Amino acid sequence: MRPTSLTEAYIGDRHASSPIDYAETMEAATAPQPISSLSLSDLRETFALTRDRADPFFEQWLTAAEPLNDFEQQALARLKRNYENISETNPLEEVVKLVVVAPLLDLAGFYQPPFSIRAEVSTKLIATDAGQTFTGSIDVLVVKQRLWVLIIESKQSRFDVTAGIPQALSYMLSQSAVQAPESGNRFGMVTNGREAVFLKLALQPSPVYVQSRIYQVIDADAALTEILQGLKAIGQRSL
Repeated sequence: MRPTSLTEAYIGDRHASSPIDYAETMEAATAPQPISSLSLSDLRETFALTRDRADPFFEQWLTAAEPLNDFEQQALARLKRNYENISETNPLEEVVKLVVVAPLLDLAGFYQPPFSIRAEVSTKLIATDAGQTFTGSIDVLVVKQRLWVLIIESKQSRFDVTAGIPQALSYMLSQSAVQAPESGNRFGMVTNGREAVFLKLALQPSPVYVQSRIYQVIDADAALTEILQGLKAIGQRSL
């Protein structure tokens, strides 16, 4: 008689009809899940993530920001006109990155040393206790050598900007300690072109995040100025 494999023996004890059934079940149970499937509730329950609503960081972070020069103001005015021109077509995520995100990164100085830009960066978030793995791709990642400076998640304009917050936080959680700055703070931004929101995450020792107000990119001129000032502030904190 042919020796029985461990899989077949395991199934036989449970009167399974086929060893393939068990193998497929195990594969399904261990297969990585998309990071985009995680909700804020999932992050709270699985990774003990909490929100600190009392932290005044985003209320104070621009108090010492320098005013924009004429060139920067003109560039933001052009960005606004460009977005208004395409907004009636419900621009897709890639268009939002081209028209809104790319110019802001340029004006913030992230295309110049010591920074560099990476796109569609694969990352993995592991829930050790639950034995689960979540994978995804970061839309835009600003790095300084090996350090992650800023994670940007962009969404289609038809989606509420807050819909991208769980995904951005998941990417921030996936950042290893080696990739984090000395301060331990990790920064993210979510935008759908019309709106933008900033995030700050700290591990102390459980992960805690702070969320900025929602900036109206198009409807308020001051908000677009503050978004650029905020990006500059994040870059300066990493120097």
